[in-house]
Amino acid sequence: MKRGAPARPCPAPQHHSASRRRMLKLLGASGAAALLAACQPTVLHHGYLPRKGDLEQLREGMSKAEVEALLGSPSTTATIDTVNDSYYYISSTTKQTAFLKPQEVDRRVLAIRFNKAGLVKSFAVYGLEDGQVVNINDRETPAAGKELGILESIFSRYK
Repeated sequence: MKRGAPARPCPAPQHHSASRRRMLKLLGASGAAALLAACQPTVLHHGYLPRKGDLEQLREGMSKAEVEALLGSPSTTATIDTVNDSYYYISSTTKQTAFLKPQEVDRRVLAIRFNKAGLVKSFAVYGLEDGQVVNINDRETPAAGKELGILESIFSRYK
């Protein structure tokens, strides 16, 4: 720039309003992305998760020690009688979106049944579709005893 030349004027006010609009659009897009990310479901896996190839190695005739060495400790065991028992490896997958109640979307139960000698007799994998809803009766059977009425409880002190 030559000496004595007039200085360039500042950019027009429209330039400031255009950058402000861009900034507001960017903030709006960022806010919308944050809201969408908050609504993404959280998927949780609980229980036994087999390693790849573990279930293919399970065979009838294996001992309990071999099963535990392959699959680890069972989630639970069941003793139907004193001779035959079973191991259960249970896993479930739940999905929860935001503040809503978690929903179970998958369940796997590996049931291994042993014979009297403690060897694998049979095994099967059951899914969520194989389950049955069991209605629990929470009513109580009244029992005769020390249930006193209101008048009996008041006058029982004066006996």
